[in-house]
Amino acid sequence: MTTPDWTLLILFLAATVLVGIFLGRLVKNASDMFAAGGQSPWWLSGLSAFMTMFSANTFVVWGGVAYQHGLVAVVINLCYGIAAIAAGFTVAGRWNRMGIRTPAEYVEKRFGRGALHFYTWFMMTFRLVGSGGALYAIATLTLAVISGGDSAGAVAIAPSTLCWAIFGFAVVVIVYTMIGGLWAVLVTDTLQFIILNLAVIFVIPLSLAAVGGFESFVSMVPPDFFTPTSTRFSWFFLAGWVAIHYFMIGAEWAFVQRYLCVPSPKEARKSTFLFGGLYLFSPFLWLMPPMLWRAHHPIPEGADTATVTRLAETAYIVSCKAVLPSGMLGLMLAAMFSATASMISSQLNVFSGVLTENIYRPLARNPDEKRMLFMGRVFTAVLGLLIMGVAMATPVLGGAANLIIGVTELMVTPLLAPTLLAIFCRRLGTPAIWWTVGICFPLGLIGKFHPAAAGTWLSNTTISGVLLPLLVVGILLLFSRQDAPGWSVVSRLTKPAGDPAADARASILPARIVGASLLFCAIVLLGLIPVNSENQGYLAICGAILAALGALVLAIARLPRNTPSSTHDS
Repeated sequence: MTTPDWTLLILFLAATVLVGIFLGRLVKNASDMFAAGGQSPWWLSGLSAFMTMFSANTFVVWGGVAYQHGLVAVVINLCYGIAAIAAGFTVAGRWNRMGIRTPAEYVEKRFGRGALHFYTWFMMTFRLVGSGGALYAIATLTLAVISGGDSAGAVAIAPSTLCWAIFGFAVVVIVYTMIGGLWAVLVTDTLQFIILNLAVIFVIPLSLAAVGGFESFVSMVPPDFFTPTSTRFSWFFLAGWVAIHYFMIGAEWAFVQRYLCVPSPKEARKSTFLFGGLYLFSPFLWLMPPMLWRAHHPIPEGADTATVTRLAETAYIVSCKAVLPSGMLGLMLAAMFSATASMISSQLNVFSGVLTENIYRPLARNPDEKRMLFMGRVFTAVLGLLIMGVAMATPVLGGAANLIIGVTELMVTPLLAPTLLAIFCRRLGTPAIWWTVGICFPLGLIGKFHPAAAGTWLSNTTISGVLLPLLVVGILLLFSRQDAPGWSVVSRLTKPAGDPAADARASILPARIVGASLLFCAIVLLGLIPVNSENQGYLAICGAILAALGALVLAIARLPRNTPSSTHDS
């Protein structure tokens, strides 16, 4: 890590906190804190949803698959795009029209308070542990790179140093999420999207040049490197992957929150189409560096499993270190932190919203908005500290954290399938949750931990994780004869299509922040030219393009609009 690398990384962390503090001016009540007042632009919501799928593990896990197996890693990630577009056509607009403030409110009204508590505490535990693991991953990766290694296993990291790194990263995320609420999450996610793609766009041409061009790259990798499937990742697996992520993108609370924060159902659909459209081509970009590294640094003949795993897990960061000019490695680390921060901040905001709106409000007997906003920030801080604690305890927990995540993942589809399908099926009630979880979870455990006893069909994740929950729901619908009690409650809240109340205005402030940020990134790139003896022309071209984009965004944001301005416009 050079001085320019350190400078860029620190500047990015400081800018993230400052943006959150600045956006705190938009947060006047709980609705602003957890739903951006329903005034988020559709493109901001879509980019935020895109970034919510990322974490540091994206680069380690999927980068490793890309290094080992090639194109199949890209195809697997394209499945997210298909699932998101399907969710955009079917459920995104329906969520927005439902007249709810949080996704937990839908669960409570549709299935009852018992289901609300079950979903809240179970999903919150699952996501807090997962977020803690992601925070631990980015802290160890950063320290390893700073120390001259490529992974946490490559260097000896003092426990105190690791704890301070986790603390520093966690404080950044907690502060901007606590002060700026969902507005800060949405805007910083978009800035993180810019940083991520800027770093990747630098790596690809430089890596291609290092291996002698595209034709040379193709000739240097294994013959099956560009096949879309493999023995492990078959077409049947891919179909199940699409189905699983359709339920996740369509019903998981962090994504539902993106559908609720925009002004209208049309905007919710557009945001989801943007999310899905980006995933239909972007995996080719951000998985290319580890694929190119396979040509630059192939797996040695006769390498053992441990060596192959190490090469795969470190492929992404090593490929970046090998070609990036001075200063850009810090930007790449900022991009990796961005991916993790996006996922963590989304979970912080959605679950602090649930605790505030659906747990605290009824207990406090309808407190005023000032009190609700205060408690929302308190819950955000508490949940953030819990994530920090999980991250610091990950080395002690060892495999326990992975066990918790592995076990709870078995319940994601059985939990989400009934809630999503209940949007369409009036006869689907609370028993669907208990029957689906009660049947699918034990069978999934058997399939995961005792595959020999379960048999081939039950140990297959597509069958046990998708087909089985749908079969249970289908049987319940077959024997149901009347509307579920919660159907009428939710129906009364739902706004009819074309309701003028859905015509609220989106704020233009995010566009101004994004435009200014693009100009700032352009200045940073141009500022790196004097400290690099190579790639100066490339830095200049990228800086000029970013400056033009920033100026264009700011010009568009200044155009007059035909409808009355929003109270959040600035």
